[in-house]
Amino acid sequence: MRLRLLVSEAWRSLGANLSTTFAAMITVLVGMFLLGLFIALGSWTVSWSNHVKRELIMKVEFKTKPQATRAQEMLVANKLRLNPQIKDGGVRFISKQQALDRMHKRYPELVKNLPYNPLPDSLEITPKKAEYLDQIAASLHPLPPGVAALERGKKLSSRVLQVAHVIEVIFTIATVILLIAATMLIANTIRLAIFSRRREIEVMKLVGATNWFIRGPFMIEGLLVGLGGAALAVFFLILGKEIALPAFDIELSSDPDVHALAFPATALILLVMGLALGALGSGVTLRRFLKV
Repeated sequence: MRLRLLVSEAWRSLGANLSTTFAAMITVLVGMFLLGLFIALGSWTVSWSNHVKRELIMKVEFKTKPQATRAQEMLVANKLRLNPQIKDGGVRFISKQQALDRMHKRYPELVKNLPYNPLPDSLEITPKKAEYLDQIAASLHPLPPGVAALERGKKLSSRVLQVAHVIEVIFTIATVILLIAATMLIANTIRLAIFSRRREIEVMKLVGATNWFIRGPFMIEGLLVGLGGAALAVFFLILGKEIALPAFDIELSSDPDVHALAFPATALILLVMGLALGALGSGVTLRRFLKV
């Protein structure tokens, strides 16, 4: 019964300050919407970067003129197999004929009229972690006899990861600014409600109302504003997920192991964050402007 009274009082106060309530809720909506996009983009980027790292390899290309001997190739392969930073079975020998067959499958027009096989024998090295590539390459300097060059990773992948990191930083800054603005607007909504009901609050204190009974409606008011904005953000994210993405036919990656955080988890995070904003906004205002 008491809870119902507190909720009804909070609802009445929200209606009395409708314009401020609407502004606060819209700010929470925008902040939570951007936070939802950031969670989706950030989790997808992390998943994609992990996928890329798993595919990064190093190639050891042997000389073709003069041709590296089998003994030289085996010496390099055995040295690499002893490296603890390389996966077990992560040293794979690719003959020049196997390399040509690969090239023929991927780019048949490039090898159609070749008079001879120009590709070298090579080793494909798969590290335990992509971060080990530089150290593995350093272990082969100076280059052993018979080795022509080392080819490490994919420059394009590292550049894409850098761009994705910049996007994450921009989204983070924008989201933090909007969350601060939402908290301030919620606090302002509560402050106006306190000001408009100052005489009623004085009467309640005189008749013996407890501090928590007086604070209760204002706390619930802040929670309702935060939860309402977050719920609207979830609603618009669902619209974007079900309508906008299929309409633009956006497919970021076809790899099954590349995916964003599950939407139910994202929605739960947004709702909890909305409640937290409401609690923070109302808590700050009650501490400063409601001395009971």
